[in-house]
Amino acid sequence: QVQLVESGGGLVHSGGSLRLSCAASGTIFSIYAMGWYRQAPGKQRELVASITSGGSTNYADSAKGRFTISRDNAKNTVYLQMNSLKPEDTAVYSCNRYPRAFGSWGQGTQVTVSS
Repeated sequence: QVQLVESGGGLVHSGGSLRLSCAASGTIFSIYAMGWYRQAPGKQRELVASITSGGSTNYADSAKGRFTISRDNAKNTVYLQMNSLKPEDTAVYSCNRYPRAFGSWGQGTQVTVSS
């Protein structure tokens, strides 16, 4: 049973930064590409950034130049450094395998950006 535990969210002012973490267990983490996703109220979940097992990264246009995804395979953890945050970044952020998610999702971590 895969378990994903996200942390690091919070309330920040516009222009602020946050670093999200996602710890995975119950799977061979290092062989999978992983992604950070977000879901804002009333909207569908969207992919924010992804990282391959080898460390190649890709970003949604909204995240390019502001967010950085990284991973530590020894710690079974994937990170999302978010800088220059905007109110439109407000959402619940979750991580999962990419492109095909594991069957279960973690609880996510709330990011709220005030203007």
